[in-house]
Amino acid sequence: METELLTTEELSARIKYDVRTIRERLKDSVLLEGIHYFRPFGGRKIIYRWEAIQQDMMRVSVARP
Repeated sequence: METELLTTEELSARIKYDVRTIRERLKDSVLLEGIHYFRPFGGRKIIYRWEAIQQDMMRVSVARP
């Protein structure tokens, strides 16, 4: 099974959120390292796992009345 990986800019374009908003979600611990994103080779660059983000977005919207 292949996972779709996105940069911050690609994720921003896909979900129609500003790059700053995504970075704020990182600081607020909404997006969790190891689940929603990782840092390849221990570097600073962040790579997002699309399936995990999509799943959590859908789960939250279904849970609300």
